[in-house]
This record gives sequence, structure tokens and C-alpha cells, in this order.
Amino acid sequence: MDRVNFVNFSRAPIQMNDPALDLAALLCSRLCHDMLSPVGALSNGLELLADEKDADMRGRIVDLLEQSAKTSADKLRFFRLAFGAAGGFGDMVPVGEARDVVDALVGNNGRIEARWALDGAALPKPAIKTLLNFALIGIEALVRGGTLDLGAELRKVEGAEGGEVEIVVRASGPRLAFDPLVGKALQGTLAPADLSSKTAPAAMLRQLADRLGGEVQSILTEEALVMGAVIPAGRG
Repeated sequence: MDRVNFVNFSRAPIQMNDPALDLAALLCSRLCHDMLSPVGALSNGLELLADEKDADMRGRIVDLLEQSAKTSADKLRFFRLAFGAAGGFGDMVPVGEARDVVDALVGNNGRIEARWALDGAALPKPAIKTLLNFALIGIEALVRGGTLDLGAELRKVEGAEGGEVEIVVRASGPRLAFDPLVGKALQGTLAPADLSSKTAPAAMLRQLADRLGGEVQSILTEEALVMGAVIPAGRG
């Protein structure tokens, strides 16, 4: 029997309590949680379609299947850019891609209006990731609907290679639902025990900003949740 060669990981043991692994696992959990509903609807719809004989009812089921398939695809496109490595793009991502995936999520929600103010044709991947996760947090806060204002500007800064990107997302609507733990995650003051699939996106943004030498902050008032970030454009 041929000898099987195994990779030796002894020099870099992986611990189950590794913060990076914990965060990655929680982001995966978040993605699975958000995908469960539309994928489950697809499965249920296919079961109904197999048993249904009435032509009108079959047509309605097909419509529901098409909507569930669209919602699933929209969410996968969003999470690919928001959580993933955005494969297929270079260091810069077209702002139209970010706008399309957010508009799709907002369109599926039906109670939120997205308003955009983007400068330029493309932004660095870290800025796009920050913009999309701000949008996700804002959408979650607008449980009763409202408006989501999203802006990003790439500007030159003396002495800074590539400049920096300023990002602002404002969610305004009645009775905003903003978890204080998400705010702590954005501030970098979240206790390790409070890291969850809900706070993981905000914690990821904080870590990303710290690694790049950027800034992240949020302000909650009775009228709006405002999130802002400054991300150096020359590092990624």
C-alpha cells in the first residue's frame, strides 16, 4: 500500500476558540439563517407542485417558486460581496454591483426605499464590503419600513496612497430596531461572549477597519440610525 502523506499542521495548531475561526463560522451561520426561508419555500413549493393537479393552482405555485428562486439568488449575490472575497473582481469593484445587490434586497422587502449618492464608477473591495454590511444592518433596523440613504466617496488625501473612501449609511423610519450589541461590535467594545451570528457582520467591519487603519462609528437617535466609516483606499 502506498504511503499517504499528510500535511503537518503542528507548527500552526488550530484552536476551536480561535477568534478568526469563530467569526468565520458565525458569518456562515448568518448566511445559512438568511437563506433558509427562500430555499425552504422552494422545497415546499416543489412538493406541492408534484401533488397539485389543478392548472390554476399549479400556475400560482410556479409563480411562488420563481419568486423564491429570485430571492435566493439575490441574497447569494449580496452575501458573496458582503461576506466573501468577491471573486471575479480585481481590487476595485464597480459601484453598480453594490447598488444592484442592495436594491434587490430592498425590493424583496417591499417596505424600504433606497436612495443613493455614490461618487465614481468603482470602489476598493474593503469599502464595498463596508457599504454592504452597513446596508444590511440598516435594513434590519427598518423592521417597519422607511428609507435607506447610502453614500460613498473616494477622495484624495495628501500623503495617503490611493486616498480614502468615506462611507455613510442612514436608516430612518418609525421605531427603529437597532440591537445595542451591534453598536458595541461596531465600536469594538463587544464582549467575546456576545459575538453571535447577528453581531458578526458588525464585528467583521470593526476588524476590517482596524486592520486597514480606518474608522467605523454609529449614532442612533429617535429619527435615524447613522453609520459612517473612513477606509484607506491604498490598502486591502
